[in-house]
Amino acid sequence: MFETFSASYYLGQLYVEPSDRDVPAIQRADHERMNERLYGDEGVFRVDAPLVMKVDNGHIPVLGDEEVPSGTLAIPADASEGDLPAERDVLLATADRAAELLRYSGYRFGDDAAVT
Repeated sequence: MFETFSASYYLGQLYVEPSDRDVPAIQRADHERMNERLYGDEGVFRVDAPLVMKVDNGHIPVLGDEEVPSGTLAIPADASEGDLPAERDVLLATADRAAELLRYSGYRFGDDAAVT
């Protein structure tokens, strides 16, 4: 699914589609599996904490949602510069980089409302 790309990112492909949602999301089971696999050894994240993905030139916090199909990243329609829907390369921040980006954006760990 995601392979090491650099010291700060993993690289993978997801079907990216525009959505009327305020916060980007992937399927909840995929979200928890990624969180456990990529961040579990770090001891930094809860499995429901947002993942941080880079799509085009921007970083976005990504939550889990049962309504999103597996292998799909649903993002707000104005969050992408490219034509959607489409299969796209997506960068997933490593645990350290994600924690840094979330802190910069004002996310307070343990406060889920801070993402929305």
